[in-house]
Amino acid sequence: MKISNIFNSLKPKKIAQPQKKIISFDGGGVRAIAGIVFLKKLEEESGKKVADLFDMFIGTSAGALNAACFACDGLRADEVKQYWSKDYLEQIMETSFFWDQASLIQARPRYENKGRIELLKDLFENKNISSTKKPLITLCYDIEKREHVIHSSYKTPDISLVDAVCASSAAPMYFPTHQISNGSWMIDGGVVTNNPSLIGYVEAKKFFDTENIKVLSIGAALNKNKIKGSSSSKWGGVGWLRNDIIGMVLDSEIHNSIAENIIGNNYLRINSPLGNINRMLDDASEENIEKIHLLGLYWWELYGKDAIKFIND
Repeated sequence: MKISNIFNSLKPKKIAQPQKKIISFDGGGVRAIAGIVFLKKLEEESGKKVADLFDMFIGTSAGALNAACFACDGLRADEVKQYWSKDYLEQIMETSFFWDQASLIQARPRYENKGRIELLKDLFENKNISSTKKPLITLCYDIEKREHVIHSSYKTPDISLVDAVCASSAAPMYFPTHQISNGSWMIDGGVVTNNPSLIGYVEAKKFFDTENIKVLSIGAALNKNKIKGSSSSKWGGVGWLRNDIIGMVLDSEIHNSIAENIIGNNYLRINSPLGNINRMLDDASEENIEKIHLLGLYWWELYGKDAIKFIND
């Protein structure tokens, strides 16, 4: 027997690390429906529920609601989609008495919190985030401390699911700042990052104690309509608001680019430009919702085979 073989036999054998799959949901208001349509197709083609395919769920803003539905009760994609129906959207988007549609500069948020909170209480009752069947992470921003806040089923177990989702989706100008049970005032996690994939990746590595992490990242479409540079040079605050400065922040794909470089082939992003979908996050008209639904089907045409391979490898 060769001496080299003897030494090789004495080396400690590497233990294969278990693979864990996480799914990340962007914020994007009603545009988040497209991701649910895509996942409905994934369930149909794979014969498995999203809740069973993934080991951890993370979401920002509207994505926090989707992530919570899958992680908490193991709902199927078509069951999650019902919470984006016309009746539920009307309940969520209860217009503020002070809202003046004709004016861009508003004294109050566009929508009240009451209907949204009632819906979430009906959905999650009095459950805390620790009660989820799979680990759940949501992202928000503490306006008094001026820092991001990560709520999770294992680090902040006493936060209610209602607070976690409301805080993550308190989009400035759309909904009021949300005060959670510990007294902190929170706004939408999208001001930190609208694509929380990297946060999920880092948290999953620590929680599962493994480097073998795969991330399926579900976007909410990108506004790629051209802005005329020469015109923008004359804009003040109102001009930038009229021309979607908020959307520019939310649609930034820098975190996607970083994730692709860090996670590599273990990262799959599902996203595309908006096309003819209204860029506004709250356009719940039948015409716009139908366009969003068709976008989800288009994503399946683009990424369906890759997604099946992703969950099976």
